[in-house]
Amino acid sequence: MANLGYIQMVRHCNQNCGFCSNPETPFFHNIEQIRQIVDDFVARDYFGVILTGGEPSLSPILPDAIRYARDHGLHVRMITNGQKLADGAYCRELADAGLHHAHVSIHSWKHKLEDFLTGTPGSLAWAEQALGHLGQTSISVDINTVINRYNCDHLDENIAWFIKNFPFIRHFVWNNLDPSIGRATAHQYFTARLGDLEVSLARAMRLLHDSGRTFRVERVPLCYMTEFAHCSTETRKIVKSEERIVHFLDNKGTVRQTQWGHLYADVCGKCTLRSICGGLFDRGKAYDPNELSPVFVDPRPIIERIVQDVQSDPAWRVAKFKNLAAVPLAHQGRSLAGGDLARPGKVQPPTGERLAEMVTDPKRRQDPLANDWNPEDQDEKDDGADDTAG
Repeated sequence: MANLGYIQMVRHCNQNCGFCSNPETPFFHNIEQIRQIVDDFVARDYFGVILTGGEPSLSPILPDAIRYARDHGLHVRMITNGQKLADGAYCRELADAGLHHAHVSIHSWKHKLEDFLTGTPGSLAWAEQALGHLGQTSISVDINTVINRYNCDHLDENIAWFIKNFPFIRHFVWNNLDPSIGRATAHQYFTARLGDLEVSLARAMRLLHDSGRTFRVERVPLCYMTEFAHCSTETRKIVKSEERIVHFLDNKGTVRQTQWGHLYADVCGKCTLRSICGGLFDRGKAYDPNELSPVFVDPRPIIERIVQDVQSDPAWRVAKFKNLAAVPLAHQGRSLAGGDLARPGKVQPPTGERLAEMVTDPKRRQDPLANDWNPEDQDEKDDGADDTAG
C-alpha cells in the first residue's frame, strides 16, 4: 500500500457551502505541530500528505508547511476552493514552496448554481482564475466535486465543460455528499438519491474514460458504478489494504482509519462484489438501503486492474501491493439487522489521543458566516459588513 495522511490546517473558510461537512472551529495547527505530524508520517513510511481545512490557504503558515513536508520526502497535496489561488503571485508562492498537487473543488459549471452551492457570489470565476494560474506552474490539478441534489443531473456536462476549457486537467474526483455532520446535517435537502445520480455519473465516467482521463468516486456503492468499479475510492483502499491518518481540528482528534465499509442490505449478501464494496454510506441516515441491489460479475479482473494501475496512481513507485491477486475477505460494516461486521483495525473512537494539541486563537471570529479570516489578522473586519451570500 501507499498511504496518505491528512492535516487540517484551519477549520474556517472563505466560502459557505450549504453541504459542508467540516463545521468551523476556533482551532488551527501551528508550524511546530505541523513538523511533529509530518515527522510521524515520515516515520510511518507514508507516501504523502494532504493539507485541508476548512480552507487551508487561509493558514498563514501554509507555504512553510508545504516546504517542510516536501523537504522530508512527502508528496504534498492541498484541497482548496481556489479562491486565494486566483492571485497568481500566491499560486506561484505555493509552487515554489513545493506543492505537488492541488485538488480544486468545483461543483457545477453553471455560475449561478455554483454561487448557490458555495454560498459565495463569483466563486466559479475565482476558481477559473485559479485553474489558469495553476496550469502555468508545476502543480498538477484534480477537480473535486461533491455530488448533491442540485448537480447530480449534469455531472457529465461539468466534465464536458472542463475538457473544453481546461484540457490540461487529467483527473477528477466525485465525493457523494456526507450528510452526517456540519451544515449538511441541517440541510439534508442537498442529498441526492442514488437513482438520481446514476445516469449522469455513468455518462461522466464514460466521457472521462473515452478521453483518456482518470477519476475516482467516493461513497457510491458498486451497484451504481459496476462498469468502473476499479475507480471506487473505497474499493481501491480495500483491495490495497490502505490506511489513512487524519489530524482533525475538532473533538475527533487524531483518527487512524483502516477499514472502509459502511452499511450493507440483505441483498448485498448475494452480490459477488460484496468483499470489495464500501456499501451504503449510512452516517446521517440520508440514503435508502432499498436502493441497493446485487450484481453478479467476477471481482478478480477489478482487483487486477487496481493493483496494475500505474497510470493514475502517483504512489505506484513506492506501492507494496504489486503481487496482490486474491479476493479480500468480507470486510467491516453494518448489516441492516444491526450486526457489527467489523474485524480488528476499526477507526479510532472520537476521543482518540492527539499527536499534536490544537491551538485556540482568542481572536477567532464567532460569526459562523465570516469570510477570509486568519489567525494573523490584527484587526477584526467590521462585523456589520455582509461579506457572504446566503
